[in-house]
Amino acid sequence: MLELVAASLIGLGAVFFIAGTVGLLRFPDIFCRLHALTKADGLGLALVALGVALLSGSMGDAFRIGLIWFFVAVASATCSHLIARYARASGEAVSDD
Repeated sequence: MLELVAASLIGLGAVFFIAGTVGLLRFPDIFCRLHALTKADGLGLALVALGVALLSGSMGDAFRIGLIWFFVAVASATCSHLIARYARASGEAVSDD
């Protein structure tokens, strides 16, 4: 039963990653694209990390997976903020599509 729950969480996380990728390819400007990526990928990563943590062999492994999730989430938010700040300052907020 635990394997089924973990597989479902990992599969649902993959769906959110795919949705973020579709948003990256389809949305018109950088701010919409960043929003799609940060929201969908953040939730996708959390679901995948939770699913993998359920399958891990020990609490130490689960803790390390949680740390990886935390640091990737912080890095993602920081990078997205820097990209948005640069796009706003440079005036290249709207794509040419």
